[in-house]
Amino acid sequence: MSDCYILGIETTCDETSASLLKNATQIASNTVYSQIDIHKKYCGVVPELASRAHCSKIAGVIKSALGNIKPDYIAFANGPGLPGGLLVGRIAAQTLGMLFNAPVIGVNHLEGHLYACEFGENAEFKPLEFPLISLIVSGGHTELWLVKGYGRYKLLGRTRDDAAGEAFDKVAKLLGLGYPGGPQVSAQARKGNAEAIKFPRPYMRGNFEFSFSGIKTAVSYYLRDNKNISAPDVCAGFQKAVVDTLVKKTIDAAKKYKIKNIAVGGGVAANCALRADMAAACGAAGVKARFVMPSLSSDNAAMIALCAAKKIQYCKAVKNNISIKPNMVLKSWA
Repeated sequence: MSDCYILGIETTCDETSASLLKNATQIASNTVYSQIDIHKKYCGVVPELASRAHCSKIAGVIKSALGNIKPDYIAFANGPGLPGGLLVGRIAAQTLGMLFNAPVIGVNHLEGHLYACEFGENAEFKPLEFPLISLIVSGGHTELWLVKGYGRYKLLGRTRDDAAGEAFDKVAKLLGLGYPGGPQVSAQARKGNAEAIKFPRPYMRGNFEFSFSGIKTAVSYYLRDNKNISAPDVCAGFQKAVVDTLVKKTIDAAKKYKIKNIAVGGGVAANCALRADMAAACGAAGVKARFVMPSLSSDNAAMIALCAAKKIQYCKAVKNNISIKPNMVLKSWA
């Protein structure tokens, strides 16, 4: 039996990525062009500049990922994301589909973050154990899902305002730490005292919704009202408030639905404090925790190709899909 290759394309925000997935389990290639140098002087992603960079880099990134392989399927992230970037990915996928006479599969970018948890270090691959609670936490999204199987989801809650990663970036900007803010805040927090400053925890009891704008505002007011500022203590206190909120909501959901497995994906899943505190809380609750490996926590095309592989295997009717949905919401397909 010949090998099956799926080419994944990821252009939802500020990474241009293409990846070749072999036999639905092996990452044959994963090329990522990061736009950090373009956006860092603005302390955030500028959509028009992101779109232009995708246009400029997409051909070279795909060529690097493909090599001499002819893909059997083309997959691309069709939402949620920035409209300009999604359009670039769609056009690239559609063109390659015609060139290689291959089906084109549009997939949900956030599903990709969940399935990226199946990839391990040293080319290990371990399927997820269902049912599970999934926390997807990134720069643009913070969502909690009940996942009963591949393509079988129930959205439990999402952020009402800022995503967790967005709050990290904004606090970094307030402190003048640079962009991207998450790693900068985390580095400062390691040198600070998390108990020195008590920032609020937006638990919003009675539901699984999130809201991080209030923590960001609390940090802003603290910086305004205090003269002798310890940046490490501010970062440590802020990070602790965010992590406590994410961990409590996730564990509460696992207890309510009597779930014994948790999967954490997205860029903020690389945060060491979140990983440590979530693992400790899961251990205390008798729940197994699965984290995406840090190298695949940010946007990448390997997760897009893997999501397409799941659709090919578990969806009853996979058809060519070239629509883009910037505000796509989670929906079951199996």
